[in-house]
Amino acid sequence: MNKLENLVGDIYSALSPLSKGEALDISEEEIDNFGEAIKDVVRHWATPKARDNNTLRMSNIGKPQRKLWFDFKYKNNENFKEEDHLPIKFLYGHLLEEVLLFLVRITKHSVTDEQKEVEVKGVKGHIDCKIDGEVIDIKTASGFAFNKFKNGTLREDDPFGYMAQLAGYEEAEGTTNGGFLVINKESGELTLYQPEELDKPYAPKIIEDIKESLNNNEPPEVCYEPIPEGKSGNMKLPKNCVYCNHKFKCYPDLRVFKYSKGLVYFTEIVNEPKVEEVLDVS
Repeated sequence: MNKLENLVGDIYSALSPLSKGEALDISEEEIDNFGEAIKDVVRHWATPKARDNNTLRMSNIGKPQRKLWFDFKYKNNENFKEEDHLPIKFLYGHLLEEVLLFLVRITKHSVTDEQKEVEVKGVKGHIDCKIDGEVIDIKTASGFAFNKFKNGTLREDDPFGYMAQLAGYEEAEGTTNGGFLVINKESGELTLYQPEELDKPYAPKIIEDIKESLNNNEPPEVCYEPIPEGKSGNMKLPKNCVYCNHKFKCYPDLRVFKYSKGLVYFTEIVNEPKVEEVLDVS
């Protein structure tokens, strides 16, 4: 019987004949199934369904509560425009996920329950799959993000709430040894990260706390505190706030300056920056 913890090594072993100029032992049926899966990805990507971005889902219960509060209270997310290249990013992300599942299947590890709907305390979600009976979330990551999975440090820096999402899926399925199968989209390296049980949050309590905060008229505390910009005495938004579409709601007096390294968002200015101020960042 295949062991889940050996999955990445088993994938590498299955692919090892290629480095010797030898053919892989893949059936025509497996190739056809992979081709059909890729076709489905393209179809779904090209014809997206209308989605309510203001519904509590398993995929967002781990996000900062203040961000969720603004998401729900300001449903139109005014003055926020997604970058034009995002559809391309989504497409190759979905394609890489199918590549990963294909590689799992040729190792003969079992893949079941793909996109199964689950529910915890009225919050629904869809698991990517189970591998060898355990809930596995498939992720594609940059080199920097990949290392958080590879080194087991995701719990210390998890701005997208992946750990809470996994915990919710496992709560619904009654399993405890799941994790993340991740591909470094820059190098092709794989890792399987199975967090310790004590590192995972308790999903039902998270959901209860979110629902309570959403009933309040005032937002929760800020997600991240401003940080110093050098030694000037000026304070700026941290990285996780820069990409948030609610930053001007949290900080109405935010000022933006254009540096060679990019835009810097100041929450407090003691010494006026000697670079161009950007007055329109819509």
